[in-house]
Amino acid sequence: MSLPSTPSFRLDGKRALVTGGTRGIGLGAAVALAEAGAHVTVAARTAADVETVVNQMADAGMAAEGVALDITDVSAVRAFIAEAEPFQVLVNSAGGARHSSFADITEVDYQAVMALNLSATLFVSQAVVGRLIQAGLPGSIIHVSSQMGHVGGPNRAVYAASKFAVEGLSKAMAIELGANNIRVNTICPTFIETELTAKNLSDPAFRQWVLSKIKLGRLGRVEDIMGPVVFLASDAAQLVTGASLLVDGGWTAE
Repeated sequence: MSLPSTPSFRLDGKRALVTGGTRGIGLGAAVALAEAGAHVTVAARTAADVETVVNQMADAGMAAEGVALDITDVSAVRAFIAEAEPFQVLVNSAGGARHSSFADITEVDYQAVMALNLSATLFVSQAVVGRLIQAGLPGSIIHVSSQMGHVGGPNRAVYAASKFAVEGLSKAMAIELGANNIRVNTICPTFIETELTAKNLSDPAFRQWVLSKIKLGRLGRVEDIMGPVVFLASDAAQLVTGASLLVDGGWTAE
């Protein structure tokens, strides 16, 4: 009898692109992928932030470069990816939220959230996938979704709508791209302590409501997302596609 060998979690020799990679979950994903051996390109809107993160990663011995890119500018995204070597790992982490009651949703807020959370995710993925297919390379596309892509929440109609859409997009992509050995999955965090969530979580009543829903009794940390990103990017997840990896402390278990 021969024993099976565990597939590698290493990413040596792979190129990875992380959008929104200068802070929060995106920064955690960039560092995790680089620590696993990938050459990481950090993309974000602000050039100074990109430079700071890339320099810090380089100082820590990680292979990283950066690009200042507005990912809602489809033409700019296509031009950048067309000129770059193919990315075998893509983490769509850039995202945003504009919370309000359903009655107070404005067209401006709706369009802004959908443009960043859904449209940019779709068109960045389309450009990356096109290069992979052209080169005949396998790939792993990871969309940072949310537990709110599986359940609703008060004052989150637009945000939830955008993340439910990302979940559907991911499954449809997985069906189409499986023949090209390109896997597509989502990571669905609960409330992670980041700059994006800091304002809401500073409200004691809201914070207590959140904690009451998380069965493990604590808020998420960026570090909680890093392992799942490496797993989905690696050969350890070779048969995982069209899946949603819920990192929600049990929020959606009931």
